[in-house]
Amino acid sequence: IAYQLLVYPVVDLTMSFPSIKENAEGYLLTKDAMDWFMSHYYDEGTDVTQPLMSPLFAGDAVLSKAPPAHVITAEFDPLRDEGEAYAEKLRSLGVATTNTRYDGQIHGFFTMVGMMPAAEAAQAESIELLKKAFA
Repeated sequence: IAYQLLVYPVVDLTMSFPSIKENAEGYLLTKDAMDWFMSHYYDEGTDVTQPLMSPLFAGDAVLSKAPPAHVITAEFDPLRDEGEAYAEKLRSLGVATTNTRYDGQIHGFFTMVGMMPAAEAAQAESIELLKKAFA
């Protein structure tokens, strides 16, 4: 893997960040929907802090070897805080990492080109970063 382009990623299945509660209702992706998805992803009682399930819990030695990354988050997304925490952790370990939070946006905005100008901006940003990464 040469580059990570992560659009509102799920990197912590503990669902313990404040944005999960702050944005639990009214912004397309809900906490109830996240609970439903999680119930189909793993069995009750599973240790969700396993790094293969929640990359945010991977050890520093592993994450410090991660490829450069760009993390896109949305202000009104339950996943906002964990994506930003992942970006910050990578940066703190010396991994070339950037993060753009799109204020006023919800989970799913990235695919809403033609409806939301921020989607066009996020995709243009992503295209430029990928061009540089694969040049």
